[in-house]
Amino acid sequence: MKDVLIGIDAGTSVIKAIAFSTGGEQLAVYACTNSYENLRDGGVEQDIGRTWRDAAKSICGLAEQLPGLAERTVGVAVTGQGDGTWLIDAVGEPVGPAWVWLDARAAEIVHEMRASPDDRARFEITGTGLAACQQGPQLQWMKRHQPEVLAKAATAFHCKDWLYYKFCGDRVTDPSEGTFTYGDFRKRNYSDDVVASLGLIDHIHLLPEIIEGTSQHGSLTAEAAGDTGLLEGTPVVLGYVDVICAALGAGLYEPGVDLGCTIVGSTGMHMRFVKSANEVVLNPHSTGYTMPFPVPGSYAQMQSNLAGTLNIDWLLDVALGVLSSEGVERSRADLLSKADDLVAAAQPANLLYQPYISEAGERGPFTDATASAAFLGLSTRHGYGDFLRATYEGLSFAARDCYGAMGPLPNEVRLTGGAARSRQIRHILSAALNSGVRTSGREEAGAAGVAMMAAVCLGVYPDMAACAAKWVSPYLGEVEDPDPDLAEIYQATFAVYEEARRNLPPLWRSLTQRNGADHGQ
Repeated sequence: MKDVLIGIDAGTSVIKAIAFSTGGEQLAVYACTNSYENLRDGGVEQDIGRTWRDAAKSICGLAEQLPGLAERTVGVAVTGQGDGTWLIDAVGEPVGPAWVWLDARAAEIVHEMRASPDDRARFEITGTGLAACQQGPQLQWMKRHQPEVLAKAATAFHCKDWLYYKFCGDRVTDPSEGTFTYGDFRKRNYSDDVVASLGLIDHIHLLPEIIEGTSQHGSLTAEAAGDTGLLEGTPVVLGYVDVICAALGAGLYEPGVDLGCTIVGSTGMHMRFVKSANEVVLNPHSTGYTMPFPVPGSYAQMQSNLAGTLNIDWLLDVALGVLSSEGVERSRADLLSKADDLVAAAQPANLLYQPYISEAGERGPFTDATASAAFLGLSTRHGYGDFLRATYEGLSFAARDCYGAMGPLPNEVRLTGGAARSRQIRHILSAALNSGVRTSGREEAGAAGVAMMAAVCLGVYPDMAACAAKWVSPYLGEVEDPDPDLAEIYQATFAVYEEARRNLPPLWRSLTQRNGADHGQ
């Protein structure tokens, strides 16, 4: 009896294989730790061959937990880390290591391209702001500095595309990464104009065919069957990029409901479900991503804060440093266990925090590498609880800033990520957005989302709505409605937050220039 769907989620640091029943129940998990290398010139690279070996190993690990897995498997689906450049040659061998999304070598090229008056035209076709993590600028860097590498390459993959190739032998990509990097989001295909704007028209042959994973699939080769222990011919589905699959698994799609999805993690990911290309909102800063969504005709728009819960981690670490200096040893977990009570006891909007703590500045909904964090309105009456509450509020205002750049605020936001367990984060975010929030109980939303694509592709469910009713809705908590009094306070406070954000950039740049001079840079 075939009753198992396997979802592969190949992250930058961890590759996971998760087995689900066809009804959406998680049956088993196996994870392999991956690694990457930081180079002196800003490069961040990963071993392409090891990524495949670890993916295959993770499936073998599932088989140890589930007897008869090979015979029970309906299909395998794969998603993975976004952006980056994974090059292979004509015979399918890697052309050097992969460049992952953390690689910064193309930063100057991106700065140069974004300053061009032609960049707005590219943005209006792709719906996506240019960034150093993307494959287009990375290939342009190689063209300028490593032309011999490009000369050896036959195909430019993203991570999941490479794994799919190893499963099936097919050189393809999906509509999400294919179009936000090189394409026209309205046509869900490549655009020669975009490729030319990136200076890569001579390398357009590197771009693989785009296929739709909810309706097309490959078959496991004999070699891949030997590596994974699955049966030759097992259907394999190419998913969308990991952030889209995570949003699908966490609940971004429910027919008839105006939804957003926020991943409350180290970075802040904020996505809005868009029913058609005509409803996509392109912001004046030319930032964010527009990606096809695995529901016919629909899209997800995304804005991302570089620092999400990193702001909270920083504040906790400051407190831990003070305690340690006095001989008191505590952990982040110890402080977090008391954080919600401290935040609840503090007065709302008593202090304003700009949550741009990342050394790389900010990327959503505006781009400024000099952006830095700040507390505004500080006085002697403020204590540690006020700092914590202001930090939670700052993260929520940053989320509202991002959603506002994508159109009207959603009526309901689905939450996932570790920090979504905080009652006060949910309470404050709901009021700042004036939206109801529901938290997903899915621990492996990305793998669940890509397995849902396979379930639709292979006919287990007639469409994504029927699949979501079984795979998503039972795992969502109750709607937590916004506190009307708090929402009114935050409506007024957000206007001040936004005004400060608009007026701080000259000060950020002055501080950056001064600090650079002080350090002899």
